[in-house]
Amino acid sequence: MSGVALQFSLLTKQEQLQGGRMIKAAASRAMTKTVHSVRRADCSIIALDKFIQATRDSGYKGTASAISELVDNSIQAGATRIAISVAAKTSDDEEKAIEVSVLDNGCGMDPPTLRQALRFGGSTRFGDRRGLGRYGMGLPNASLSQARRVAVFTWQSPKGARGHDTPTVYSSYLDVDEIVRCEMIEVPEPKVVKVSPSECAGNSGTLVCWSQCDRLDNRRVSTIVRKLEVELGRRFRHFIWKGLRITINGDTLDAFDPLYLHPKAEISGAQLFGEEMRFEVRADPLDSRKTGWVSVRFTELPVHAWHKLSNDENRRIGLSKGAGVSIVRGGREVDYGWFFMGSKHRENYDDWWRCEIQFDPILDEAFGITHTKQQARPQAHLIEALSPDLEATARALNGRARKAHTAVKARERFSEAERIANERDHLLRPLPRSVDPTARALMRELEESHPTLRDRPNEADRYSIIEHSVKDTSFFTLAHDGDRLVLVLNPDHPFYREIYKPLSEGEAPRDPQLRAKLELLLLAAARSEAAARGKVPALAKHRLEWSNTLAAFLNDK
Repeated sequence: MSGVALQFSLLTKQEQLQGGRMIKAAASRAMTKTVHSVRRADCSIIALDKFIQATRDSGYKGTASAISELVDNSIQAGATRIAISVAAKTSDDEEKAIEVSVLDNGCGMDPPTLRQALRFGGSTRFGDRRGLGRYGMGLPNASLSQARRVAVFTWQSPKGARGHDTPTVYSSYLDVDEIVRCEMIEVPEPKVVKVSPSECAGNSGTLVCWSQCDRLDNRRVSTIVRKLEVELGRRFRHFIWKGLRITINGDTLDAFDPLYLHPKAEISGAQLFGEEMRFEVRADPLDSRKTGWVSVRFTELPVHAWHKLSNDENRRIGLSKGAGVSIVRGGREVDYGWFFMGSKHRENYDDWWRCEIQFDPILDEAFGITHTKQQARPQAHLIEALSPDLEATARALNGRARKAHTAVKARERFSEAERIANERDHLLRPLPRSVDPTARALMRELEESHPTLRDRPNEADRYSIIEHSVKDTSFFTLAHDGDRLVLVLNPDHPFYREIYKPLSEGEAPRDPQLRAKLELLLLAAARSEAAARGKVPALAKHRLEWSNTLAAFLNDK
């Protein structure tokens, strides 16, 4: 028996029991200490290595959306010039061979602000609704969603500095691999770095550089640039029109207007439809004290001018399948889609109108704007406030587009007769330059309602045929201005409905040659009337009598 065992055996029973309790207590304390230690390791608020990996999947739709966050920051910093660079670098890993940078001439940051800007939720503008950013997530979240490393360089003019003095440039960074290895648990203290003056945009500014880019949309620089041009030109159109200059690989970015309305846009030609709508909406449906304003405007696209565009051209200008509503927050587009349309389903004719909604950031919650600023999820009270008027307007524009296309098709049906008349007009005596006032007044009226008459592509085209309701019961009438002659067919006359229209309607008209000869017959009658000097009123009366007789013979009821 060992000495310890012998000593234990000589103890009284009570002493043995007391010692056992002491041993158990010591074991319990040791176990508790171990458990607490495990709990402290496993229950930290953020498991940093897992958090950074999850954050990289935080919901950005693509590279353009992530870069838009950096542009937001530049705008909020007061930048007037923003230079985006996408370049291929030599790398053993093809996937990481592209580097991206965003340079601006904004106000820059001091070292403490730079350090905060690289923290998740560390923005000094958190909760500030006066600008584009308020969440404090944009710079680190957007950057690491596309790249494994982001470095930020920033500079400010020191107080009292002269124009030729070079500002001090500070730099810090985030690196995914260092964070995963627990080598980076804090944002590194900003350091002073040496850069060439050409890399500094003015006396102040910021340069954000992405490297080890493993999550870009594409591996081709040209493809990335093309997508950036389209998406950024659209999202920041209002800022570009106000003077903001954005370049991508040295080329100035053009604004794209999805409403096709702004005169400075690459493509325009639409017209405002109705007056701008304004709605005062609660930011919180349960709080009537805090409200914001929503502005809505619709545009109508020119069917007569654009209906013959090729499929490639339609896609290029965003016309095909572009129906919807653009939602703009603080001048920046955050989403685009089929919003506030109630029970109305999207149709092909809806490609011919557009809508834009602008609101102030105070209504972020009502519109369901997330920290990535790339999606809207309107709340029920907002939908109830906007949908009735927006749906009604969309339905009206859909009907107008339908009628415009019908008119265009009718116009195309006339082309053969018009062509023959124009080709053979030289065989006839010229029409008189003096024109009946009624015919001239009708021409002016028709030019207002039929843009194709106003915008003649060929000045040599002297004959036109249109469908237009007239003031009396004539089957046809004529407009004349001394240069052009317009045959106006009355769609309300029974001859039009029962005979002419069946010849012309449908994708494949029943007898195109017969239709063209009928139109030439009517053109000849109209031309003869226009050529009859001083007899126009009498001929017009005769034409009305003829039309009424024709209607009677057709037994119109």
